Amino acid sequence: MNQTASIFDRIRGKRAAGIEMLLSRLRDYLPEAQVAEVYQAYQFGAHAHEGQRRVSGEPYISHPVAVASILADLRMDHHTIEAALLHDVIEDTPTLKEELITRFGREVAQLVDGVSKLTQIKFKSHEQAQAENFRKMVLAMVEDIRVILVKLADRLHNMRTLGVMPPPKRRRIARETLEIYAPIAHRLGMNAVRLELEDLGFEALHPLRYKVLTRHLKRSRGHQKEMVKKISDGLSNALQREHIDGIVAGREKHLYSIYRKMRSKSLSLNEVLDVHGFRIIVDKTDTCYRVLGMAHNLYKPVPGKFKDYIAIPKANGYQSLHTVLIGPQGVPLEVQIRTEDMDKVAASGIAAHWLYKTGGEVTTPSVQAHEWLQNVVEMQQGTGSSMEFLDNVKVDLFPDEVYVFTPQGDIHRLPRGATAVDFAYSVHTDVGNACVAAKVNRRLVPLRTPLENGQTVEVITAASGRPNPTWLNFVVTAKARANIRHFLKNLRREEAVELGRRMLEQALAPLSMKLNKIPEVQLAALVREFKLEDSDDLFESIGLGQHLAPLVARRLMPAHAADSPLKKPGAPLAIRGTEGLVVTFARCCHPIPGDAIVGVLTTGKGIVIHRDECGNLAEYRNQPDKWIEVQWEKRIKRDFPVEIRADVANQRGVLATVAAAIAEMGSNIEHVNQQERDELTSQITFVFGVKERQHLARILRKLRSLPQVMRIQRTRA
Repeated sequence: MNQTASIFDRIRGKRAAGIEMLLSRLRDYLPEAQVAEVYQAYQFGAHAHEGQRRVSGEPYISHPVAVASILADLRMDHHTIEAALLHDVIEDTPTLKEELITRFGREVAQLVDGVSKLTQIKFKSHEQAQAENFRKMVLAMVEDIRVILVKLADRLHNMRTLGVMPPPKRRRIARETLEIYAPIAHRLGMNAVRLELEDLGFEALHPLRYKVLTRHLKRSRGHQKEMVKKISDGLSNALQREHIDGIVAGREKHLYSIYRKMRSKSLSLNEVLDVHGFRIIVDKTDTCYRVLGMAHNLYKPVPGKFKDYIAIPKANGYQSLHTVLIGPQGVPLEVQIRTEDMDKVAASGIAAHWLYKTGGEVTTPSVQAHEWLQNVVEMQQGTGSSMEFLDNVKVDLFPDEVYVFTPQGDIHRLPRGATAVDFAYSVHTDVGNACVAAKVNRRLVPLRTPLENGQTVEVITAASGRPNPTWLNFVVTAKARANIRHFLKNLRREEAVELGRRMLEQALAPLSMKLNKIPEVQLAALVREFKLEDSDDLFESIGLGQHLAPLVARRLMPAHAADSPLKKPGAPLAIRGTEGLVVTFARCCHPIPGDAIVGVLTTGKGIVIHRDECGNLAEYRNQPDKWIEVQWEKRIKRDFPVEIRADVANQRGVLATVAAAIAEMGSNIEHVNQQERDELTSQITFVFGVKERQHLARILRKLRSLPQVMRIQRTRA
């Protein structure tokens, strides 16, 4: 009994020490009255969590105290510290949000609620719960960015104590940390938090790889100590000669970044460890550029490896000069040059908004964070499920950036691989939706062209412009993808409703009936029977193939006419080239205007158009109710993909010759595949855009005139 009592005395002693250390830190920068409020929050939390223990056996309140201590190290305001101490009371105790409002005010209660998970809702899977909780947290972040700071501190302490968890849960939490929380910390410029989250996540997810890298890193430190000192002394002496006050420090290698670089660039461990990193901290921005010149005089710079993040900060507000030099004995050196304020911001990011309220450039992360959150909110509004939203945000959290300019000289930051369409949506959603063409450095380029650093991009819009479903194949920004999907969802319904209406009118014609003559009461009764909301829902379901138009038409016939013989069939349904969602063009046979075509009604996809000679139509031979008689509408203004196969002489440059001939005839090549058949011949398959059969015929005549082309034909399924 005495032994048990002494154990609990020790635990209580640790708990008291934990809160005393926290209060001591807070007294360094907060008034005593605010420290007293924090202590009240601690007492409330300790009482609410009384009797609860962590998996490690410690009293649960030790966790909120540790989270608050992490935020105290960032010198956050007292409301954030109070929220950290109370962050689990709504989720894990009977405490209600209203009680927190009464005791600690609305600001603290909102922060706590923003971090709390949706525990009362039943989800089908852990992934769905994770996605819905993430959506809730993001919306709370928009109201108050401190929500994510509390959440990141919470996640950091959980990662520090992850060892007590069973392996499957440990791996799941580590993967979630690396995929979501570490990238968010990076996006908010909180480098110190991000680095620790990544290393802890790496250790939990890949423990053996972590041990191997740690062992090699320790060994390399010993081997490289002399070289690092020599380079550090060289840089420090050069600063003294130029009468510049600055601090030179070797940059510690980050385990997870080493692992990621090895995987992405297929480098050996020695190749990564051979690069030495140094950081030079000076007093002001002008001095940074002086030090850069000094470093380039001391060691030769590597061409193309200089980056000026001071003039053009990163998306998270990070500022620094980066350069790569060739040091003694040909050793590569990565050197970062920045001011003290820039260094603080690099470590604390958005938290520097509260930590260093000196105005000017150090508040940049706050501005950048709010811009990013506004983009995330736009994404949230344009996505359907929480899973889709989470996927979009994940894409947005891993940018390797390029910087491009508008014609007016404004800078836009985009992820590596971003296209003209991504740029258009970064300007404004309406610009993206109306985009029809783009100019890069005053020259017209295809919309799918990847952008490069320093280019000037001009978007050409038109009132009739609208997103194309094929854009989803090449856009890389989450904002562009979410907005295109949102537009196409609405468009899909509009087109499905219109197509369904036309299909029903066509099906009613042989019955000597017209849609506008059917009593509304009769149509409403059928809508109710199908458990739909209104007639538009009925037309949409017909357009998407969920209800067959001929059967719906017969259900709308008057009872006395139900058995009357059918009249002659109605006119074929005219297919418009712009119907890209509820009318799709089969990729197996690539129909183009002028081809004889057949429509097949496919559930959820609407009508799929095939050439009437397509081999894949055989599977529908015994389903005549799914066949729709269709014809091309006149004056279709768009390109349709067509596939041709050419046997050519196996000569150098033959592919370029054939491709140039296709481009010369006003066609854009979408895909090329070349296979060598024997020593003398190769077979090339092209997919390119044409207006109609006559356009294709002109291209084929041109290609047949080439001496290298021995045989050419259009493919069919």
